[in-house]
Amino acid sequence: MAEHLTVGRVAELAGVSVRTLHHDDEIGLVRPSARTAAGYRAYLADDIERLREVLAYRRLGFGLREIADLVDDPAADAIGHLRRLRGLLLEQRDRAAAMVTAIDQELEARAMGIRTTPEDQLRVFGAQLYEVIGSAYPATRRTEPRIAERIWAALGDARTVLNVGAGTGSYEPPDRDVTAVEPSAVMRAQRPAGAAPCVAASAESLPFEDRSFDAAMAVSTVHHWPDPVAGLREMRRVARRVVVFTYDASSPGWQDRFWLTRDYLPEFAELLSGRPALADLTRAIGGRAEPVPVPWDCTDGFFEAHWRRPEAYLDEQVRRAVSVWTRVGPSAELRAVENLRADLASGRWAERNRDLLDLDAAELGLRLLTA
Repeated sequence: MAEHLTVGRVAELAGVSVRTLHHDDEIGLVRPSARTAAGYRAYLADDIERLREVLAYRRLGFGLREIADLVDDPAADAIGHLRRLRGLLLEQRDRAAAMVTAIDQELEARAMGIRTTPEDQLRVFGAQLYEVIGSAYPATRRTEPRIAERIWAALGDARTVLNVGAGTGSYEPPDRDVTAVEPSAVMRAQRPAGAAPCVAASAESLPFEDRSFDAAMAVSTVHHWPDPVAGLREMRRVARRVVVFTYDASSPGWQDRFWLTRDYLPEFAELLSGRPALADLTRAIGGRAEPVPVPWDCTDGFFEAHWRRPEAYLDEQVRRAVSVWTRVGPSAELRAVENLRADLASGRWAERNRDLLDLDAAELGLRLLTA
C-alpha cells in the first residue's frame, strides 16, 4: 500500500463517513499515527489493520466497549483476529440459514393451509443453529459404544473431566467426575436428569483456573467453535490431558473420501474452507492424531454415520440433527436428497459404491487427538 492513506481516502474505501473516523480517533479506538506533508492525520498499515477489525466487529453488532476489549486483546495477533472474525461470520451465516429454513417451513405450512403458532413465528427471530437442529438430537444423536470406548480409554486415569461443547451429554464417561461446558441453552435444556453439571460458557474462554481438571474432552464440536485453536489451547490450559474427537479436512483427497460429499453435496467443502488444518489442531494441544473408523451400524447419527445405509439420508429427522444440512442451505439439501433418492431407486448408488457393502467399518476422516 501507499506509505499512508488520508482520512478521506480511508472513508471512501471503507464505506464509512469521515465523521465516524474522527469519532473513533477522538475516543482512542483507532488513531491515525501519521501526518501528511500538509499536516493532516493519515493512516499507516498497522492503523488500517486495526480499523478493519473495528469495522468488522461493529458490523457484527458489537458495542464500542466490547470492540475496544476485542481489538486490544493481548492474546490475539492479526491471525487470531481474522480467525475470530471468520468464526463470528460463520455463526452469523448459520443463524441466517436457520432463519431461512424456518421461514421455508412456514411457507410450506401456509401453502397447505396450516397457520403456525405465535410461539413458532417469534422463535424464527431468536433461532441459532442449535435452536434449529437441537430438538432432533435426542432421537438420532447418542453415544456410539465403540467410539466411546476409544475416547474413554484416551482419558487414561483421569478422575475429573471437563467436557467442552458438551451438547446433550453424549460420550460423557459415567465413572468419572464430569463437568460440562455448553454455550447453547437449547442443548443444555435437553441434558438428561442426572447428567453432569453444565456451565454456560464457550471453549475460547473457559471459566476455570489452570490445571483444574485431570482431563478435558471435546466430541464432535470443534468445527462449531469460532476459534478452534484458541479453544483447544484453553483446554490445554485447564487440564493436564486433552482428548478431542474431530474431523480431518486437510489430508490429500479428503473431499472424495465420502460418497455423500463427493457425489451429492460438494458444498460441504466450502463449509470447511479456511478452517484450521488437522496439524494446527494437533499442535494446539501438543498431541497426536489417530484415525477412528466409523462402524457400518453406528448408533450416533453424525454426518458420516450412515455411510452404508444411504436411505437414512432421505429421512428429514436424521438430517435435522446434523448441522451440515442447515449450513449448506435448503437448495443444496433438496438437490442432494432428490439426486440420492433417484440413484437409490435406479440402482446407480449401489453400482457406484459396491465396494462399501462388505465393509464393517470405513475410514472417513474422523480423528482422535490426544495430548
